[in-house]
Amino acid sequence: MLRPVALILSVISATSAFAIAPTDTSNQVIISVRDQKLVLLRNGSKVATYPISTSMFGLGDALGRMTTPLGYLAVEKKIGDNVPVGAVFHKRRLTGEVLQPNAPGRDPITTRIIWLRGLEPQNAHAFQRCIYIHGTPEENKIGRPASYGCIRMKSKDVAELYDQLPLGAVVQIIPDRLPKVEKTKPRQETSGGIVAANITPQPQITATKVAKVTPQTPPPSNRRP
Repeated sequence: MLRPVALILSVISATSAFAIAPTDTSNQVIISVRDQKLVLLRNGSKVATYPISTSMFGLGDALGRMTTPLGYLAVEKKIGDNVPVGAVFHKRRLTGEVLQPNAPGRDPITTRIIWLRGLEPQNAHAFQRCIYIHGTPEENKIGRPASYGCIRMKSKDVAELYDQLPLGAVVQIIPDRLPKVEKTKPRQETSGGIVAANITPQPQITATKVAKVTPQTPPPSNRRP
């Protein structure tokens, strides 16, 4: 489920030359498709858990599909510093509207945009496909698959996450339940100084294949969120 820190670092080192934002392994988000929840970790300790929505069309990373990718990704761009909660974005630009939760007949991207880039072959198209963590006015659908590929959150929750998640933070999307991570357990540092999550150790994987993803010109993002 949650791979060893050594594997995360091997994935990151193989892709860092192709990234704009340097990868930050001290901050990590794990998103569970089964639980429809997101957990924020800092130095291996749980900071917060939030309800989310993944795609109503299932999982995958094929171009032209409205599915949610799996695997390790990283925060490449953040859009929406200090804008009002409920502010509406169109093609990543503010429209001037501010919507209340569950505003009838409306389904735009709101509040914040956390744009992800893939770190593995199985999610190599994530940035080009405009896979975001973002706010939605359809908060009554949070907790079940309801998006068009992105990770949706309640507006107040995504604003809180945005402020705690730096560029380069690692985001892992898994099909299974969230791992059990203690909130107050003391940190445990490895010999290399990297702080691992407080979870049951997983078998070591000695090698992995990683996609070399060339940065692409940001697309117009006229797709549904």
